[in-house]
Parts: sequence; C-alpha cells; structure tokens
Amino acid sequence: MRAALLTEYNDPLSIRSVPDPSPDPHGVVVAVEACGICRSDWHAWKGHGKWADDRVPLGQILGHEPAGRVIEVGDRVETVAVGDRIAVPFSVGDGTCPCCRNGRGNICADGYAIGFEPDAPGAFAERVHLPHADYNAMAIPEGVSFREVAAIGCRYMTAFHALEHRAAVGAGDWVAVHGCGGVGLSAIQLAATLGARPIAVDVRDTALNRARQLGAIERVHAEREDPIEAIAAITDDGSGTAGADVSVDALGIAETCRNSVRCLRHGGTHVQLGLTTDDERGEVSLPTDWMTRWEIDFLGSRGMPPTRYGELFGLLEAGHIDPGALITQEVAVADVSDRLKAMDEYATDGIEVVTDFG
Repeated sequence: MRAALLTEYNDPLSIRSVPDPSPDPHGVVVAVEACGICRSDWHAWKGHGKWADDRVPLGQILGHEPAGRVIEVGDRVETVAVGDRIAVPFSVGDGTCPCCRNGRGNICADGYAIGFEPDAPGAFAERVHLPHADYNAMAIPEGVSFREVAAIGCRYMTAFHALEHRAAVGAGDWVAVHGCGGVGLSAIQLAATLGARPIAVDVRDTALNRARQLGAIERVHAEREDPIEAIAAITDDGSGTAGADVSVDALGIAETCRNSVRCLRHGGTHVQLGLTTDDERGEVSLPTDWMTRWEIDFLGSRGMPPTRYGELFGLLEAGHIDPGALITQEVAVADVSDRLKAMDEYATDGIEVVTDFG
C-alpha cells in the first residue's frame, strides 16, 4: 500500500509502498477513506516532544484522524465485521485497565497513539490497523460521511471532551478560545452549541472571521489589543468581577497559555489543549499565587475516550453540530508535506482532510 512516512524531521514525508497491515487477533484493518491533517502531525513532523520522551520516531507513518471501512478482522474480535464503517480514535485503549473500565480510555496506561508510535502506524496510508477493536471501533451512523468523521478526528472530539467532560461548560458561560486553528474553531462551534458565549482570540483576521461564522459572538485580535483587557471589558457585567468562565489555550505557546489563565474571572477554569514547541519545551511559567487567591482551575485534556463517541455522533445526527463546516480543503496524501509546511507560518485555515490515497 502507499503511505506517507516520516524519514527526516522537517523534510518532506516519503511517499512509498509499504507492506499492508494484517490484523492482530483483537484488531481490524481499515481501508482509509479520509484522514484529517492536524497540528499534532506538525509537531511530530518537526520532531517536537523529546523533552517529554514523546518524540515520534523516524520511519513512522503519520496520520491520526482516520475514518474508513473494515476489510479484515482478527479472530478474537466479536463486535466488528468486514464492511463496517468506523471512526478510528487516535487515543486507543486496551479496554481492560482501570481507566478504560471507568470510561477514560483516552489515558489508558497500556494504550496506543495511532500515528505516533511504532506499534501503531498511522493513517496517511491506504490502510490502517486498529487494535482492541471491540473497545475502540466506533460505528459511523448512516448519513454521516467519512470526511465529516475525519473532521471530528482529533481536533473536534478533543474540543468536545474538553468543554463537555472536563470543563463542564454550561449555557451562558463566557468561553474564551486562544488560537483559532482546527481545534480552536471546533471549540468555538461546540461552545455555541452548548449555549455558551464564545470569544475568539487570534492574530489572523481570516481565522477570526471564520470563528464568527462558526458562532463566536466576540472577537479579539491579539496583536491590536491586549486580550486580557479586551476579554475583561467584554465580560464585565457590573457585578464586580469580569473575565471568562472557561478559557482554552488551543495553540500551546507560553503567551497564549498565560493569556488564557489571566483572562479568567474568579473561580474560572483554564483548559490546556495546545502542545508546546521548542521554545517552551513542555514548561510554561504561570501566576500561581494569583491562581491560588482566586481559585483558578488548570485542566489538561487529551483527545476523548472512545466510549463517548456516541454523544458526539448523536449531536451530529440531530444536526446540532456541523464539523464539515470547518473543512476548507480536501487533498491527496502526496500533498500532506506541503500542508504541514504551511503550518510553520500558521498559513492553514480550518481543517484540511486527505481524501485521495492513490
């Protein structure tokens, strides 16, 4: 099969023929119909993560937002069959550990990260293997397209888990989103769906305009005004406190992380989604005394448990969310390197999806 391999950091991916995967006894092989291109792929391509012993090794097939059709099934799989249309979560649990049994398979100690480690080759390829399929394979509802599921892939479901399960965003909450790339725009649309009041923060007019189309009721250009002061002015209701109820760092640089924390009202909640770069190397200084004084919560959030896909699919089937509205471009697997390079200068818009693997 054809696949895109990481052969040197920061160099074009190598498009080459590699052996087809075969299913483990508990796994299935999926013919990939669509796969999103995510900033996490960019981090892997750049060679980030060495500081956290999380650097993606050379030789890896990247791609972690796939959807497709099952073409082979391991002999121990009971609930998945050839021909099933499934979503493939990137954070794969083994289904047996305490986290998995408690609905937190996204942080399974013995799990896999599809597209990021040698035991779990990714989906910038014609086929991908999904281990522990009875636990991880999520059936795609009729009427939902593969491209929509690829858009849900990592960024959309990550934003959903962050807002719905981690931060428990409620109707009327002010939700600031710092960085309006794929995950940030997903958070904007989802916050609006949950009845919250999203505030988009970015340095690009195109991203802020896209955020408005997806439900942002206020926008802050972070190069033209101080985002902390601007958010305080937007949210000041005369009660003596101002700021966002929930704030999301969807980028991962020190500036957006600190701005996200400092723009909160008393008792507010920060959610960290963006991963750091070589500049931060996994460490960001924070105003901890201020956070203690005003009981600010700082939450990490990673992906979404496979067992909670049904909630997201339910919203999609009911027409309450539209991840397809975030898709701005469909490309071939040979184009992935160019799209990753464009992320160096934040020159991508919305979500881009690979739909041509030939």
